[in-house]
Amino acid sequence: MIVASTRVRSERIDAENQPLVAALTERGVEARVEPWDSPDDVAGWSAADLVAVRTTWDYSGRRDEFLAWARAVAARTALQNPLEVLEWNSHKRYLVELSGAGVPVVPTRLVAAGSTPEPLGPSRVVVKPAVSAGGRETFRGTGPELDETLAGLAAAVDVLVQPAVESIGTEGEVSLIRLGDRWSHAVRKFPAADGFLVHERHGGRLEDHEPTPRELAVAEQALAQAPAPVHAARVDLVRIDGEPVVMELELIEPELFLRRAPAAAGLLADALLATL
Repeated sequence: MIVASTRVRSERIDAENQPLVAALTERGVEARVEPWDSPDDVAGWSAADLVAVRTTWDYSGRRDEFLAWARAVAARTALQNPLEVLEWNSHKRYLVELSGAGVPVVPTRLVAAGSTPEPLGPSRVVVKPAVSAGGRETFRGTGPELDETLAGLAAAVDVLVQPAVESIGTEGEVSLIRLGDRWSHAVRKFPAADGFLVHERHGGRLEDHEPTPRELAVAEQALAQAPAPVHAARVDLVRIDGEPVVMELELIEPELFLRRAPAAAGLLADALLATL
């Protein structure tokens, strides 16, 4: 088995990949980590029984190249999560589709690349590219502050416009982790003081979280809309008017916070092997 990652190593990347490789090795599986953009004759994608997409955290800036790689791998061997899931989940128009299917979602407007956006108005909103990760090029403000920013982004890429979810500052964002057929663990992520991005590299912090039945129900509803079954998923929820709604459905390379759940690496390894 090959675990696909980035070329750059970090403590966070190792914390996600090393426990998985160790768990696979304990189960008699020969597993190693390779950069997703390695040539086939170097990485040996074709010779692997399974390629698991895990910490390919640079894909959003190279989406076309990443999907071309995924298609080539899927044509040669088993790929998890499946190709159709990677294609669907790599563009955040899926949030509009989830809403259309009745899933509670942060209200989302998609502004097509090359279009002329309407003025945003006086309410506080968040503007970000429809292909992005980790808070890259994500802006919060009102119309007078962001109209020019939105127009600049939309000149080149599809853009999402969402209301600023004020509860993130007080209640944080909840991430529910599903491995195989069970919900494994959950974390609550808080932004830094006066911030709105919960990612740790933006100063965010984590704490363990016990999901509520309603949170689990919303997460199940969202995951049911994926175009194929997945071995691992992370559903990010925030609260609007006291109710949990989907902020993101992470099915490509979610950070699974394995370091916060000792049994999770084994569950992840078993979930991958169950796909073979």
